[in-house]
Amino acid sequence: MQAVLDKDGPEMDRRRELTQEVVDALAGQDLLRMLLPRSMGGQEVPLVDYARACEALAWADASTAWFVNQSNVSMATSAASMPHETAAAMFEGPYAGLAWGARHDKSKAIRVEGGYRLTGTWSFASGGRHTKWLGAHSAVQNPDGTPHTRYGRPDDRSFVFLRSQAKIIDDWHVLGLRGTGSDSYSVEDLFIPDAQAPARDVDDERREKGPLYPIGSTLLYATGFCSVTIGIARRLLDTYVTVVKGRHSRSSPMAMINNHAIQREMAILEARLSAVRAFLHEAAGQLYDASAKGTLDVDLRVRLRLATTWGMNEATDVSIACYRGAGTMAISEKAPFERRFRDAMSASQHLQGMWPHAEMVGRHLIGADNLVQFV
Repeated sequence: MQAVLDKDGPEMDRRRELTQEVVDALAGQDLLRMLLPRSMGGQEVPLVDYARACEALAWADASTAWFVNQSNVSMATSAASMPHETAAAMFEGPYAGLAWGARHDKSKAIRVEGGYRLTGTWSFASGGRHTKWLGAHSAVQNPDGTPHTRYGRPDDRSFVFLRSQAKIIDDWHVLGLRGTGSDSYSVEDLFIPDAQAPARDVDDERREKGPLYPIGSTLLYATGFCSVTIGIARRLLDTYVTVVKGRHSRSSPMAMINNHAIQREMAILEARLSAVRAFLHEAAGQLYDASAKGTLDVDLRVRLRLATTWGMNEATDVSIACYRGAGTMAISEKAPFERRFRDAMSASQHLQGMWPHAEMVGRHLIGADNLVQFV
């Protein structure tokens, strides 16, 4: 995969979507079904293996890795809470894929006989130009406008429908991760049958029993997106090492390879990146193993929350240091830094990397009043 991603990366950035050769390569390796249950033809790979895969893809092209994570988690967590026959038929084959945007409070999902009537506009459908399915999230209302309740709480669901049923809004004009083609989209009064409206992450509706699915979508997304930022940083650090070995900066009297400050910087950057990767894999492995044993607890969830948020920020800082250390050459589109730096900056802005998560973790660790969330 890395060879074709390296070759097509600049073109995907220009087009704001993946090339067909890359889509075919992803399908050929079945990389859009890594988390899908085995009972539906998926691979259901262990979480740390999945993290390594996302990192390896991001080393070559971050947009591709971002799409792979988004589609895998969205499809797997939906399928795990849908009727088996429905999900198996919808997500059959290596090209299916699922993209959707972030939840908000301006949509409508009216409960009707046999399903729902869905209206709304959503943004950030990463990879949606290459998936058969789109989805959306919404609170559910009764026909009279009052909140619909289920399991003793407000009913909040995901809705899966064909991409061809939505109006696509070409508005993905951004700094980085351009190749994800994360367009906005809308539907109006679209009927969604019950079988295609899972309450993801609700224990009462989860049908698949594998260890991935009790972990829930939030921490699965976090693990993948953190791995993407690590992959970007690793590629920039590898490239920076190559630059240092063969370049003499005009601002210094000595070659970069003989500069003591750069030597120290290289060691520190390697330590920082290796440390966050090790922390992520340790926390993800512990959570996955506990899920397999039925012993998941909030402490393990909070630990992975910290590993992913810390990891995304540390990896971003490594990427910035490599870009700045490379000097003027790094700004050129022809150099290997510019696109990946833009990707790193865009990935760093995601909700999963925001520092308030760390504040929540800190309150948990010291026993302060706390609302545990995003775990």
